[in-house]
Amino acid sequence: MVIAVRNSLSLVASRAAVMVILLLLISDCQCQAQLYSTFYEKSCPNALGTIRTAIRTAIARERRMAASLIRLHFHDCFVQGCDASILLDDAPSITSEKDALQNKDSARGYEVIDKAKSDVEHICPGVVSCADILAVAARDASEYVGGPSWTVKLGRRDSTTASVSLATSQLPRFTASLKSLIDLFRSKGLSARDMVALSGSHTIGQAQCVTFRNRIYNNASDIDAGFASTRRRRCPATLGNGDGNLAALDLVTPNSFDNNYFKNLMQKKGLLESDQVLFSGGSTDNIVSEYSRNPSTFKSDFAAAMIKMGDIEPLTGSAGIIRRICSRVD
Repeated sequence: MVIAVRNSLSLVASRAAVMVILLLLISDCQCQAQLYSTFYEKSCPNALGTIRTAIRTAIARERRMAASLIRLHFHDCFVQGCDASILLDDAPSITSEKDALQNKDSARGYEVIDKAKSDVEHICPGVVSCADILAVAARDASEYVGGPSWTVKLGRRDSTTASVSLATSQLPRFTASLKSLIDLFRSKGLSARDMVALSGSHTIGQAQCVTFRNRIYNNASDIDAGFASTRRRRCPATLGNGDGNLAALDLVTPNSFDNNYFKNLMQKKGLLESDQVLFSGGSTDNIVSEYSRNPSTFKSDFAAAMIKMGDIEPLTGSAGIIRRICSRVD
């Protein structure tokens, strides 16, 4: 009788142990789920087309929006991974990343993502994440202005948190040195070549006077004098005077996704300090030179780097949520 009870208890214990192991394996599988391009093929087959329509409509209305949407995806992925944390507004338990120095009064396009999300919610409620919409929007924005396209991997979920402190410490600054940029990108699993390729998105878009004032007035040897003189016309020397005035990052073809950005760097015509350091006698000079000669190589590398960036610490499986409104946690 005692032996039978012991055997029975042993069997129960064994079964319990097996169940625990299975639950752990399932949990691990969910957390480590892989992103794949056909994620919404059955659950929301018209998702990508719906997002594309919203993005193309927004850029047709304002060409600059293409650069803003690419930047928004980048600023999302570098903080907590690609989890749409940048879209969250302030709440009792959240201090928005929108208030970080690198985002405040410069990150934009939130309303475009909101519109795309609303359109997708209309056809597939609670299915498509804001994080995935950001990733698709960046691809569609690039393609619309003549840049490369790529297959976006999907299946990200949205965070329930944001971190203004991480945004402040982990997003590049316009005064960043080459070493700090390389180190930052490496910490995210991206190489120096990836960093240079991604910086090439500055072939479109604009920057505020406050971000390049020091560069155009310091008479440094790493800036073309004529270029600096031209840029001073809409950027007064006095701090606080015209800080928000905009200037195209690429003066030659500001609205086209091409490789002129790299040609500009070789002529000492990078608008931001963090642009020009890519061609300043350092380890990335050869990459800039290569991209200036081979636009197809640049575009191919840019697409590959965007895919890698989209893989930074996504929430998948049972992690995170699908936010119904991108700016808040329901």
